[in-house]
Amino acid sequence: MVVCGDDGLAHRLAAELRGVYREQVTLVVPPSGRRVRQPVVGRARAASAALRDMVNAAVNRTGNSDATGGTGSTGGTGGTGRELEATEPTEDVLADAGVERATALALVYDDDETNIRAALTARRLNPRLQLVLRLYNRRLGQHIEELLDQSAALASGGGPGSGSGSTTVLSDADTAAPALAATALVGTSKVVETDGLLLRAVERNPPRPGEVADPGLCTLALLSATSNDPAGADGSEDSGENGPQLLPDAAAVEAATGRGTVALEQVSYSGPPLPAGRAGVPAFGELFSRRLRWSLAGLAACVVALAVALMVVTGDHPLHATYVTLLDLFSINEPAHNADIGRQILQLLSGFVGLLLLPVLLAAVLEALGTFRSASTLRKPPRGLGGHVVLLGLGKIGTRVLTRLREMDIPVVCVEADPEARGMATARRLRVPVVLGDVTQEGVLEAAKIHRAHSLLALTSVDTTNLEAVLYARSVRSRLRVVLRLYDDDFATAVYRTLRAAHPRALTRSRSVTHLAAPSFAGAMMGRQILGAIPVERRVLLFAAVEVAGHPQLEGKTVGEAFRAGAWRVLALEVSDGERAARADSPSEGARESRLVWELPDTYVLRGSDRVVLAATRRGLAELLGRRARRGVDV
Repeated sequence: MVVCGDDGLAHRLAAELRGVYREQVTLVVPPSGRRVRQPVVGRARAASAALRDMVNAAVNRTGNSDATGGTGSTGGTGGTGRELEATEPTEDVLADAGVERATALALVYDDDETNIRAALTARRLNPRLQLVLRLYNRRLGQHIEELLDQSAALASGGGPGSGSGSTTVLSDADTAAPALAATALVGTSKVVETDGLLLRAVERNPPRPGEVADPGLCTLALLSATSNDPAGADGSEDSGENGPQLLPDAAAVEAATGRGTVALEQVSYSGPPLPAGRAGVPAFGELFSRRLRWSLAGLAACVVALAVALMVVTGDHPLHATYVTLLDLFSINEPAHNADIGRQILQLLSGFVGLLLLPVLLAAVLEALGTFRSASTLRKPPRGLGGHVVLLGLGKIGTRVLTRLREMDIPVVCVEADPEARGMATARRLRVPVVLGDVTQEGVLEAAKIHRAHSLLALTSVDTTNLEAVLYARSVRSRLRVVLRLYDDDFATAVYRTLRAAHPRALTRSRSVTHLAAPSFAGAMMGRQILGAIPVERRVLLFAAVEVAGHPQLEGKTVGEAFRAGAWRVLALEVSDGERAARADSPSEGARESRLVWELPDTYVLRGSDRVVLAATRRGLAELLGRRARRGVDV
């Protein structure tokens, strides 16, 4: 395996491949003076070195740990590797790294152009190479994926099934955004969404005496025994009986008392739809101020009253009376010299109302022009706003999280110091209020209405900035729900324990983007379609789509027999349109709307032609791939 990158994700991914999958890894990084975020990468390298000692001890002690640890991987240390330093991944550098003989190559540079250029070169050097690219631009990623797959098929002299290499385009922002956004909401904690598949993992408290817990689609994990302890660690690496248990069997679930669970649900958003004018023309209520709307309503009432009075005085038809009133209102009617006194008075009153109408119409035109002009500018938090989410940082991660929150119609106020940040255009398009300023300066969080906010998402790229913002926000509102993006795992654990002990009634979470993304990138390098990852404390569950053919642990076995506690579990079966009606075991409802059949009976026999969606631990997925068995390693 070859991993090329310039930030912490490259080091975490290399450690993941070595520690979990026991692969030989060549890591290509820039020279020390040219690396992105040198302090972060330095910590990652140190953590990667410390991981090997930690893993050796963990394997000797338990042999089956699946904690994310300091570098996002555990397991055996059978993998070896080397490290190369190069400014750019040129053809000579890739050849020196052994791309021509490699099984897979991951290009995880922070720059999309660098990854694309290196991928084109690598595909030419090795058409059978499994390519994994980190691209932020999703639309461009789809085109690049199709282009590279077609190039590999042509170079191999056959179609996609002729042994040619495949390409997987992933985004660390897209991988981490669902978990970060969902953590800030009530009732949701972990979400995986891809290709129309939406799964939600919900943390549930232990059932009370006499209550029956709803398992949902299945029980994914049993939370650690210290999860309710204010001083407990959200991310304990304890793999013993007190630690979290991933993919427990029915007996373990029944035997666990007083422990929370993580249940899987298949959901779709059913909240109110976004207003039609949110990203385009402002709604009528936002076009005119309340005072102007009341003025227009008052003038309309006066016109109706004058029309009714004229109809009573003259006995005219209601439509004709209204027409004459409007003529008098706009001063284009004949003077009522020869009319009776009542008609003359009504004409004078209509002329007076017409004089009042002119300034109101002018004000309406000016307000409308101002509203349209400011529609493309940044909005300020409205008065009386409350129960919203304060989002710090509009970089790659913050932009994806903002989009996800707005898709769920969650009110958001953003805080960003750079007016040219990547997410500013998205904030303007979604008409989200933005406060420009350094979050560490006094008054910035107050302008974002932090004292009335529901939660705070600190997603800047600087750990100390996120921590300072959270500490200040907690001083303003002690029970504020906070989510921190922290890179250093030891630092994150210490911060979490301290904040939870100081504010036991407030929810605190610390998340690392590289922790959430590295398992998905590593799984894609192993040749499996990773749908997403769900963190359970500091462990990770992967969701993958797997072909049953070629896997003796699945093929020819029933769903119940294929389930291995703590390793993998079949969740759904993908069927074609023609198979839905013919499959007697498939539920009739839901199959009409989705190609995935859920709640499979344990007696269903998996066939070689089937394609299943399963949940697996990282060590379980590594075993399912069969690479350890080929090396004679006892798992």
